[in-house]
Amino acid sequence: MRAYELQQTGSVDAWVQVERPQPQPGPGQALVRIRAVSLNYCDLYIALGRYPGARPPSLIPVSDGAGEVVAVGAGVSRVTPGDRVAATFFQTWTDGPATPEKTGNALGGSVNGVLTEYAVVDAEGLILLPEHLSFEEGATLPCAAVTAWNSLVAEGRLQPGQTVLAQGTGGVSIFALQFAKALGARVIITSSQDAKLEHARKLGADGTINYRKHPDWETEVLALTGGQGVDHVLEVAGEETFPRSVKATRPGGHISLIGMLSGGFAKPDPALVEPKKLDVQRTYVGSRAMFEDMNRLITQHRLKPVIDRSFPFEQAREALAYMESGAHFGKIVVAV
Repeated sequence: MRAYELQQTGSVDAWVQVERPQPQPGPGQALVRIRAVSLNYCDLYIALGRYPGARPPSLIPVSDGAGEVVAVGAGVSRVTPGDRVAATFFQTWTDGPATPEKTGNALGGSVNGVLTEYAVVDAEGLILLPEHLSFEEGATLPCAAVTAWNSLVAEGRLQPGQTVLAQGTGGVSIFALQFAKALGARVIITSSQDAKLEHARKLGADGTINYRKHPDWETEVLALTGGQGVDHVLEVAGEETFPRSVKATRPGGHISLIGMLSGGFAKPDPALVEPKKLDVQRTYVGSRAMFEDMNRLITQHRLKPVIDRSFPFEQAREALAYMESGAHFGKIVVAV
């Protein structure tokens, strides 16, 4: 079978296409014919050697994929051959709070991922796809969508009428826009490009801010909220923007620490956080139960993930380079 391996780190050329024997499922496992994968910034940072954590040699990269079950091992009842599925990011985090044991086997990181024609995964770590979604659309859900859901709903307890600030127009922020609007909230979104902001407005964004034109964008957020600040912030940029996010949040508000686009993860300063009594949490994807709850909303509202561009399998490295460019809006997919 065709697959990609991470044979070194330091550039997008770290992904090398190889031939591997087709694996077979053992007890408790399922063999999935991967039909599409989607990229996340963690995939890029792993390839560049900038993401923490140990990797197995010749790692198959990429965490997010969808396909159909073709075989199951002994003792498997959760899925059957022919099921359309996506794999959870953390294969053994089924429910409850995160623990080191539950988050110790991230696909495409600490264990082999899904940039391959066939993948063996834990059958308990599979989710049935909403029927109205294609494989490409389903492949966008495991990391970015579940992260947005965890941030806003599981941790943030988002309520109708509240206001969300989503940074940028990548996968997490666009899913946050879609979920928040479906749940009756207002959304402010930022970008460096007016064309992307216009696209976000068409998706329902209530306020948009070009942070290149407005470097002190937190003052624009306050203006859009009558000086009150937002209820929730999805902090995807990291250490450089966190102080501005604090200023943009109302007292008692919620900030999810998600990304490191500015060079590193945010390190909350108690001197900034405590005077406003902010709830600041590190959000790292979520559990299978969160994924299932999220899919119910997606099905109820017939939500469609926003896919910027789909690349053929042979151009997976070009897809990764496109992500590195930052030109995308929403998700980048590779068809397998």
